[in-house]
Amino acid sequence: MDDLELLLQQLQAIAQSGQHYTKDIFDHERYDQLENVAKKLTAELTGATPKQMDIFFDSDNGYVTPKVDIRAVTFNHEGKILLVHEKIEDTWSIPGGWADIGYSPSKVAIKETHEEANIHVTPKRLIAVKDIQVHPYERKNLNYIYKHFIECIPDNDNLNNVDNSETSDAEYFTLEEALKLKLSLHRNLPEDIEMAFECHNSENWQTIFD
Repeated sequence: MDDLELLLQQLQAIAQSGQHYTKDIFDHERYDQLENVAKKLTAELTGATPKQMDIFFDSDNGYVTPKVDIRAVTFNHEGKILLVHEKIEDTWSIPGGWADIGYSPSKVAIKETHEEANIHVTPKRLIAVKDIQVHPYERKNLNYIYKHFIECIPDNDNLNNVDNSETSDAEYFTLEEALKLKLSLHRNLPEDIEMAFECHNSENWQTIFD
């Protein structure tokens, strides 16, 4: 199914990019037809609703590029990693979310950590940029995503109460403790947690990208 999803993403990208760049009215009609075929195939093969189809196909304009997910990897002075409890899924994850227009990656890391864990952090370095198609993340939608992992330093180790629409708790964990948790596997994998600890314990980390 992963290969099929990638083909559908590519088909949608071709249709959308063609609609944006073509100057020929007849080519524009052909790209419209191509998008309609892509929508029908996607709906048939994924069971997505018409509303979900509209969000996926019509929420972006112009040349189609991957969406960006930012994960703020924060360690306390004991070398424990900060994870937040996701309310809806009853899982744990590294704080983060979609990159917002008008925010740099570092500012997204700051904002998401404050919103989800109720603490302030200072971004330190880029750990990795990962293509979700290359790694076994669970899929929640058809978006093609690049995940950015940014190591951050907390202003202090004190954790405040957390209660918002997305998260209900924030705690620091050792590597062994973190790997025993029920992780949100579309947000982060066990290998991401291991990578984060490896980076934190390295003075000369080389950014991973694929």
